[in-house]
This record gives sequence, structure tokens and C-alpha cells, in this order.
Amino acid sequence: MNESLRPALVALQATIDRRADELSHVVKTGRTHLMDAMPLRMDQELGAWSSQVGQAIERFDSAMVRLCRLAQGGTAVGTGINAPEGFADLMAKELSQQTGLSFVPNDSFFASLASQDAAVELSGQLKGFACVVMKIANDLRWMNSGPLAGLGEIELEALQPGSSIMPGKVNPVIPESAAQAAAQVMGLDTAITVAGRRGNFQLNVMLPLVASNLLTSITLMSNTAKLLAERAIATFKVREDNLQVPLARNPILVTALNSVIGYNAAAAIAKKAYQAGRPIIDVAEEETDLDRATLERLLDPTVLTQGGVPE
Repeated sequence: MNESLRPALVALQATIDRRADELSHVVKTGRTHLMDAMPLRMDQELGAWSSQVGQAIERFDSAMVRLCRLAQGGTAVGTGINAPEGFADLMAKELSQQTGLSFVPNDSFFASLASQDAAVELSGQLKGFACVVMKIANDLRWMNSGPLAGLGEIELEALQPGSSIMPGKVNPVIPESAAQAAAQVMGLDTAITVAGRRGNFQLNVMLPLVASNLLTSITLMSNTAKLLAERAIATFKVREDNLQVPLARNPILVTALNSVIGYNAAAAIAKKAYQAGRPIIDVAEEETDLDRATLERLLDPTVLTQGGVPE
């Protein structure tokens, strides 16, 4: 956690933030329910990923506090039988000096031996980060889809010569492998959850399974975060030409006119523009008494990404 996963997450967030800064000028169509929605900037879209990763780091840091409360000194059943006085404190101090982590004796050795609650919590946070990974991976796959019949918003780095049978077809192998790693972590968490319930009286006997699955999940998420950062997010190219055409014709831009002409009138304009395949500004100019300059100001996609009520 300390030497592998956390640095990988910090590097992933830094990579996302760097790309967000580079792409802050790019405006694109937003999507909800996989349907066209109001525009946003790419730095706003990537900023959401960054926030998710940052909050995952916070949750891991919190879980580590409880993971560092040790059972050593509880001996057989938690009473500390046969342990010299002060053994637990000395053990925690020595391990802290060797590792740089803040180990302390648990406040109840009985709880430490009979349960694996801290490990279950950490596994839950790993599952939570796996959800973050799968979300980012799926966004990348959708944005890269095509390149002609899909969204084609970005072009991921080509890491293979072609598919198994179709020459020149470059698949999004990093996001796909990331999603598979995330699915595996979710499955491992289920086993850890079951193991965490198997504390009988003074001992949970399933620590070997818990430890093995935790280490596997940590390794998977560490490697996945590194690959996503270095071979997908850091290297994708934006196809701005594919972003601008649908943005200009997006009928949902009419949402910005709600406060001016009312929801029903705006909906009628959006429907007509969509059916005719025409830019929303042209239809709005015909259907309202707003002049072209006013409509250009109200429907400017870049301005709309700033939020608030258009003026």
C-alpha cells in the first residue's frame, strides 16, 4: 500500500491533472444516459477523474490507520499469556522503525484475533477504487470508439498491429485490461468479505485467504493505475474535428434559452433542429425574436461550460 499503490495513484492523478491543463481549451458534447447533453470542457471531464482518484487516496490513507493496529502481543486468545510486559509496544515500535509506518498495538487484542475488520475495510476501499478504474476505462473506450462509426473523440496510443483477423483495427487494450483487473478485484473483495465473517469466538482462521487476496488486489490496482496513466491517459490524442461538428449541431444547447423563452418553446426548437439536422442557432433565429448576435452569445458552448444563468 505504502510503496506501490499509493505512489501509483499519486502519479495517476498527476497525469490526469497535466492532461486536463493541456486540454482546458477543448469543448465537447456532454452525455447523460449516453445521450447528448450540455457541453463541457475536457479539463472538467478529466477533473472528475482526478477528483475520484484523489478521494480514493484519502480513503486508503484513512483505512491504513486501522490496518496499522497490530495483534502482536495478544498471543493465544487475546489475553497476552506468555508475552513479556511491554512486548506489544516494543514490537510496534520496532516495526515502525523498520518500515516507516505508524504501527501501534490494537486497543483490543481480542478483536484483532477474532476479526479481520481492518482488512475487510481496506478490501472495500480497493473495490471502490476498482469502480473508479472501470469508470475511467469505460470512458476512454467510448471516447476512442470508431474511429468512423463511433464517437471518435480521442485516439488512444496504438499498442498492437491489428486485431486477430482485421488488419489495421487497433483495439483499446489498456482500458480493456484495466476493466478486467477491476472486475477481478471486485471478486476478490467478495471472498475477503466472506472470510471476514468467519471469526469464531477468539480466532478468525481465514487470514491466509484475506492476505493473499489483499496482496493480489493491491498489485493489480498498482499496475493498472500505472498503465492507465502512462499508456492511455498520457498519450491519447484529441480529435478536435470530431468534437466540433456535433457540438455545433447539438439541439440540447437550447437549454441555455430556457430562462429566456421558456422550457416548452425551447423543447420545440430542439425537436425541430434535431429532425431537420440543422444547427440549433439557425432554428432558434427563425422561431424566436432573438437576433443572431444575442443567440451567438447565449448559445456559445464555451460560455455554457462556465455554469450559471446565461445573460
